[in-house]
Formats: sequence, C-alpha cells, structure tokens
Amino acid sequence: MKHTWRWFGPIDKVSVRDAAQAGAEGIVSALHHIPTGAVWPADEIEKRHAEIKAGGLYWDVVESVPVSEEIKTQTGDWRTHVANWQESLRRLSQSGIRTVCYNFMPVLDWTRTDLRWETRHGAKAMRFDLTDFVAFDIHILKRPDAAADYPEALQDKAARRFSELADDRIAALGRNIGAGLPGSADGYSLDQLLEKLRTYHGINREKLQSNLVDFLSQVVPVAEQVGINICAHPDDPPWPLLGLPRILSTEDDYAHMLKAVDSRANGVTLCSGSLGARADNDLPRIAERFADRIHFVHLRNVTRDEDSLPCSFFEDEHLEGGTDMVAVIAALLKEEKRRHREGREDHRIAMRPDHGQEILDDLTRGAQPGYPAIGRLKGLAELRGIERALSHPEFGARE
Repeated sequence: MKHTWRWFGPIDKVSVRDAAQAGAEGIVSALHHIPTGAVWPADEIEKRHAEIKAGGLYWDVVESVPVSEEIKTQTGDWRTHVANWQESLRRLSQSGIRTVCYNFMPVLDWTRTDLRWETRHGAKAMRFDLTDFVAFDIHILKRPDAAADYPEALQDKAARRFSELADDRIAALGRNIGAGLPGSADGYSLDQLLEKLRTYHGINREKLQSNLVDFLSQVVPVAEQVGINICAHPDDPPWPLLGLPRILSTEDDYAHMLKAVDSRANGVTLCSGSLGARADNDLPRIAERFADRIHFVHLRNVTRDEDSLPCSFFEDEHLEGGTDMVAVIAALLKEEKRRHREGREDHRIAMRPDHGQEILDDLTRGAQPGYPAIGRLKGLAELRGIERALSHPEFGARE
C-alpha cells in the first residue's frame, strides 16, 4: 500500500517533514478554508501542492471535498453546489489528484464526547461515551422528543450523569459534539445545531439514500471523465445520531450505494475504525467483498464497551481493539496483487494510519485531536510491519 499521512495545512502542528520522518510516502490534505459548496480555486489547489512539495512529499489524496447540507437535503442552492463539486473535481484532476474522499453524514461529521480521554497507561485518546451523549441530547441540547430515541434505563442513567456534570464538562460536551470537519474552523452552537437539525425534518433514511444516489449520478460521470476515483467515508459512529438518519454504516449500506451507481470511479473509503464501532461489521469480509472499489483506506482500531447498538467506545492502539487488522491488511494486499496483474495504474491503494493516541511529547504539542505526531508514527510503524511480514515470500500469506 502507499503510506500516506493527513496534513491540515500550514496551521498543522505536525509538519510535512514530520510526516516524512515518520515513514509517510504521500500526503492527504484539503482546502479547509474554502467555504462548503464553493468551487476550489485553481491557485489555492496549486498553493497546497507547493506547500506539500516544500516538505518533501506529494499531495496524493484529497480528504475531503465537503458535501453541503443543501446537497444532502436537496434544498436551497443544492444544484449549484453539485455543479461546483463537479468543477472542483475537474480542477483537482488538472493538478494531478486521482483520489477524492467525501462523506454524506447529515449535520455532524465524526462525533466524540471526549477528545482527550485518558487511557490506562496515561495516553490520551478520543472517546464516544453513550451516556454522556444522551445526557447532552436530552438535557443540554434539549432536542424536542429526544427521550423517545432511547430506552428508559439509558434515559435514567443519562439523567444521573447530567446531574453530576460540572459546568466546564457541560461546555466541553457542546464543543466536542458540535465540532465541524477535522481541520475546519466550522462548528455549531447549541442553537445553530438545533436549527440545522430542523432542516432535516421529513428526511428519513430512504430519502437520504435517494439523495446520495442523485448526487453520485451527477458527479461520478465527471469523475470518470477526468480520471478521479471518489470514495465515500463511512458514518462515524455508524448509527443514527440526534434523530438523523445514517446511510453508510454497514456492509449492506455500501452494497446499495455501489450497485445504484455501478462505476469503478464510485468507491469506498474503508475506515476500519468507523465501521469497527459496530460489532456486526466484519471488516475482513467487507474488505474482500468491496476490494475492487476500495480507493482509500483508514486503518485504526476501537475498543467497544459492549457489543450492543449504539454503544460507548474509545480509539485504541492500532493493533488492539475489535478489528483483526492482520486479516484486513491481508485482504487489501491480495487486491493490490490482482490489480497489478491487470496492469491497473491504481494498483497501490493509499492507506493512512487514522487517528492515534497522544503519547510522549504529543501530550504537550497540542496537535489536532486524533492526529498527533508520535501516536500516528507508532501506528504506521505497526501497520507497516504487518504489511511487510504478509508480503514476505517465505512467511507471507498465500492467495
């Protein structure tokens, strides 16, 4: 695989040179300062390329070109936003980009209640605590009819938890849950979040799936024309939140999307951490089933408090947690060999060590939550070790 590293631009406290020293071969980045729905300016694209080249690497994957809420709900200027998304693909292709990641999560991107939760050995990790989340939904956000989404026992537990929360913890929950895309300055206040939720009134799971297919039906032909593979990131966490539907949470969800718009350019961002938060997602099987349509990979691991849905979990070390990382990597290497035999230019699948615990000097660096230097270096080294072992002609797995 091609080992890549997410970089949030010049504001990132982990530099491109840091990424190169950690063993990365390429960079994953985006223009977080461009408003959602707007066309990405060609000069800004080239500026980001130059910034990355100055650090000794190349921009391989865009993560992400955001999909606006107007597109997801098909309201307002959504048709203009689709046209702008198409034009951004054209400009990215002209600059040499061949892989673009996106997500179709309504309102909230990845959602965590804790951005720096302390693990058993003192590292800091991101965590989704279901009780805290329900306490936020019912007692802090005060979403109308929120209690109806949760069993009575969980409501009672959340009420007790809320009664014990200090003011600073209440404020932190609002900031953490209302945060925007990683690297973005966007985010929602409680009133803004409630207003955004209202825009989804009447949009159920089936309607959101239909809107995704409509979007893909318009942008995938452009992706084919310009030689870009687009790939959908799964929901994180992979279940409904705040009364909103989620449509890319399971193997069946991806099967529906890929069948509806049956093109190699319409693909998957395989995120083992997002999908791994559900006990009923078999990651090695998913990797094998959709191998031909996997264009980008996030490798990370989570440990669930329990296997029920929804559940609490935290971001564990890359080789811990509930996902069999060796089996996942073996399936991806098998697909790479198949593509190489076919002579495909995309036979090397871009992979990045996703997230990472803050350890050692990370604890004082203050990097973007989930994207520390040393924690990701450790994860990449471990993942690279698995890949090297599986690729060894004597000890590696056989097809």
